[in-house]
Amino acid sequence: MSMDSHLAELKRKHQQLSDRVETIQKSPGSSDAEISQLKKEKLKLKEEIERLGH
Repeated sequence: MSMDSHLAELKRKHQQLSDRVETIQKSPGSSDAEISQLKKEKLKLKEEIERLGH
């Protein structure tokens, strides 16, 4: 996998997590623990994207 395709895949996963967090936050009875975990995963992906992008 080339660096560009790896970065594109990381960005795609980050966007999917963003969409999922947004959906969960809008649903009644959403779990704060689940949202927190997803946000941690998003942060890890963002840090990896920034590290590889520079």
